[in-house]
Amino acid sequence: MKSHQLDAATRWHFVNAVEQLVEAAFIRVHAAASEALRERGAFHLVLAGGITPRALYARMNGMDTDWRGWHVWFGDERCLAADHPERNSRMAQDAWLASSAIPAAQIHPIPAELGAPAAANAYVNSLRDVGEFDLVLLGLGEDGHTASLFPGHDWGTCPDSPDVLAVRDAPKPPPERVSLSARRLGRARAVLFLVSGAGKCDAVAAWRRGEPIPAAAIRPVAGVDVLVERICIQPANKEDA
Repeated sequence: MKSHQLDAATRWHFVNAVEQLVEAAFIRVHAAASEALRERGAFHLVLAGGITPRALYARMNGMDTDWRGWHVWFGDERCLAADHPERNSRMAQDAWLASSAIPAAQIHPIPAELGAPAAANAYVNSLRDVGEFDLVLLGLGEDGHTASLFPGHDWGTCPDSPDVLAVRDAPKPPPERVSLSARRLGRARAVLFLVSGAGKCDAVAAWRRGEPIPAAAIRPVAGVDVLVERICIQPANKEDA
């Protein structure tokens, strides 16, 4: 795996295949959990939705860790029934959480079935006593979105932005969603993007050119790390591969 750094805030790590990306992510999650449990006795992890994160979650039960200290949060959610198969919480439950040893009270799905405004308010209250997340996992959409922060919408970057946003007109179905704001996602000791698939080429190129896409709005003090499959790099950037 080869790393590149275009600026101090974003570190790019290239892998040849999705399997290598998942393995690298697994190692990083394990390292972050070990450090958090050792130093603070708790590990606060934010989960992303999507195919690549699902492959990571399917591996998680094989991790050697003290699950009793884990607290699982979600970066965003679709406003669908709690058991709907397109919910991020349902995906994570099926792939990992249902068989994990994490105490059920320490798994915190967004109650998006309540509708966006009520769910956002409820999740703000759930997060009230949580400081910095230890690790935030995020994906990247073909349009540069991350979580449910979309181009042309409020990303929650202002100092007075709420921790959780009610999204009513998302360009992807369903239109009603709930998302942690960019500011809240950036309150983290580490942020890790998982990016795979040739369809992400334009978004990756825009990010690396410094364009203001939603993913680039996540700015923790320690910067972000991006695990990216080489196929996401356009031929014009092949020298970076």
